[in-house]
Amino acid sequence: MARTQGSHSDITGPRIREAALGLFARHGYAAVSMRQIAGEVGVQAGALYNYTPDKQSLLFRLMQDHMQDLLTTYGDLDGFDDPQEALRQFVGFHIRFHLQRPDEVFIAYMELRNLTPENFTEIEALRRRYEDSLEAVLCNGQNTGQFSVSDTKIATLAVIAMLNGVITWYRSGGRLSLDEVEQVYWDMVRKAVTA
Repeated sequence: MARTQGSHSDITGPRIREAALGLFARHGYAAVSMRQIAGEVGVQAGALYNYTPDKQSLLFRLMQDHMQDLLTTYGDLDGFDDPQEALRQFVGFHIRFHLQRPDEVFIAYMELRNLTPENFTEIEALRRRYEDSLEAVLCNGQNTGQFSVSDTKIATLAVIAMLNGVITWYRSGGRLSLDEVEQVYWDMVRKAVTA
């Protein structure tokens, strides 16, 4: 199959992923067709298959890229031995990383149900790695007597769910700065887990 005139793989591939990301976030995975994605990019529908085998592969790739970027970026941070400092770092990182990627976050949570069982298993394993990093901080705090939670797994999921809420309502230029919002969330998380 001939490439569409004017298309370049190093440009068109990322444009396809960007278009799919925006369309999936706005309309939902099930409501978006490959033809719509092609139209957004400005290529023929058949040309998409030079870059992705199918829509499911495109969804999986978007989620996988997001989770791997999340894990890599968090892993690159200088860690703290003190559980309080490590937890504070996690809170700030999670809020700031995800605020820059609202479409990725929406898809990562809302479109899990549309993954094939094999793809779901792989994405769930990546999510679990991220959750485990927070749970390790909470367990360390439990062991040092700084934190007191009845179940570290539930506390982990509750903290992440609370932090994800910022993405739905925060707007730059609002009543509070991002630094102030981060401080409020840090205070809430700290009080929720402190002994």
